[in-house]
Amino acid sequence: MISVVIPVLNERKTLPDTLRAISRQSGEYEVIVADGGSDDDTRQIAGSFPKTSVLSAPRGRAIQMNAGAAAARGEWLLFLHADTHLPGGAFDSISAFDANPCVQAGGFRHRFSDENRRLRCISWINNRRCARTRVMYGDQSPFVRRALFERLGGFPEEPVLEDVLFMEKLLQVTHPVLLSQHVVTDSRRFRQHGILRGFGRVFLILSCHKLGLNVPSRKFFAEVR
Repeated sequence: MISVVIPVLNERKTLPDTLRAISRQSGEYEVIVADGGSDDDTRQIAGSFPKTSVLSAPRGRAIQMNAGAAAARGEWLLFLHADTHLPGGAFDSISAFDANPCVQAGGFRHRFSDENRRLRCISWINNRRCARTRVMYGDQSPFVRRALFERLGGFPEEPVLEDVLFMEKLLQVTHPVLLSQHVVTDSRRFRQHGILRGFGRVFLILSCHKLGLNVPSRKFFAEVR
C-alpha cells in the first residue's frame, strides 16, 4: 500500500484538486493530511474525501510530514505538496517496485501548471539537475520505503531545506529512481512572488546551503494563499 502524506496550512484553494487527482489513481492507498493549524476549512475539505484521514501537528513542514509518516501504514511513503497533482498511473509506477529491493526511493519529474516559458525553463533546469544528482525537491513528490524512512530518522526538523537534507541522507544508502512521469505544481505562488524573484530566492537559499553559509529562514518567502 502507498501512504500519501500531505502537509497543509490553510490550503482550501489548492487541496481539493490535489485530492481529486489522488482519487483517480488505481491500487491500494491511504492519504494522511497533516494539518499545521489551519484556520480555514482545510480540515473539513480533506475529511470529505475517501481514504483520507486528518491529523494535527505542530506547524512546520518537516514536523508535519514526520507526524503523517508516523501514522502511515503503507509500504511506501509518498510526500506530496498540497498544490501539486500526481500524474495518472503514479501509484502503479511505484507499486511496480514492490518486489525489487534495489529500489528504495524515488521521485517524479516536475513541471508547473503554467505554460510560461520562464517557468518551463526552471522545470527543465531542475529536471536535468535531478537526473544528475538524484537530489529531489519536495515538489517532486519523493517516495521512499517506510522502513528506510524510519531507519534514517525521517526529515530533519529544520525550518527550510528539509527535503534536500533528507535526500542527502538518503543518497548515502541508496540511489533513488527518477520516474519519467511529471507531477504538476500550481504556478500561482511562483507568479505572485514574481517568477525571476522567486527563482532567485530559491537559488540563494540553495547556494547558502552548498557553501555552508547561514540559510535564510522560511520567512524569506512571504506566505501566498
